[in-house]
Amino acid sequence: MLALSKADVRRLAPMRVAIELMKTAFAELSAGRTTSPLRTVIPVPDHHGDALFMPAFVPAANALGLKVVSVFKDNPARGLPSIHALVSLVDSETGQPLAIMDGTYLTALRTGAVSGAATDLLARPDSRTLVTIGSGAQGVTQSAAVCAVRPIERIVAVDINEAALDRLRETITREWPDLLDRLETSTDASVVAEADVICTATTSRTPVFDAALVRPGTHINAVGAYTPEMQELPAEIVARATVVLDAIDAALAEAGDLIIPLEQGLVSRMQFDRELGMVASGAAPGRTSADEITLFKSVGNAVQDVVVGRYVYDMAVAEGAGVSLDLG
Repeated sequence: MLALSKADVRRLAPMRVAIELMKTAFAELSAGRTTSPLRTVIPVPDHHGDALFMPAFVPAANALGLKVVSVFKDNPARGLPSIHALVSLVDSETGQPLAIMDGTYLTALRTGAVSGAATDLLARPDSRTLVTIGSGAQGVTQSAAVCAVRPIERIVAVDINEAALDRLRETITREWPDLLDRLETSTDASVVAEADVICTATTSRTPVFDAALVRPGTHINAVGAYTPEMQELPAEIVARATVVLDAIDAALAEAGDLIIPLEQGLVSRMQFDRELGMVASGAAPGRTSADEITLFKSVGNAVQDVVVGRYVYDMAVAEGAGVSLDLG
């Protein structure tokens, strides 16, 4: 069995590759050719945390495995990341363990990559200004992914926490230096009025921007708010937008951004009938006009993790990378 570090994952799975892997993974998911049960969430309320267990099998990618991810909101005050994760792969023919690898970076990578895929399929080709709200690890890779598929000239990272913005700038300087000359930071979310693409990656329970400020033609990637109680999107924007989901059943079970406006009677269940995989495969349309507001809502799906993980494993085997472990 191989053990693969963050550095291995980062080197072996570039963002552009991960974006294409996401299109394949979600096309397979929407076609019903994968197995990915709803995640199991175990709250750890005494420490303001959640542990999530996410298995999946994608036969087309020969990818079978499990991700364990924890989200502990108090960690930044301890000098620790909010998110930690581990991905484990199993051989789909024999059941033998194949690999364990850092899932923290892989989670940020695949979440950014699926927004990259959604942006590629839904955003206007001439999109130039990106606003990201939430400056954790996800905020960094959201920026990298959108810039990989659109000619972004200006990135505005927004967070209510100045320290989070400082950490984001440090991470971009260290890991994505080509983005640095385009980066601005702000604590004021009203800058969404200037955005062509908006990415939200928060655990907020209240909307993080004003729907009235969003311009016609904007594309939104919403990848935070992964429980029914969380809501980072204004209900009005959900009602106005053409909505595309990563997985309909999971999103309607877990995404407060959809559940809350549904309960308020502001939207219809019929509005949520389009998945990203349908758009990627051509089974459903994407953007139909330059003035249309498009919204991609993701709660995350383990098909993302195992498909990227399997690619990393195959590349590591080919290159002789990683550390071999003998569990016997």
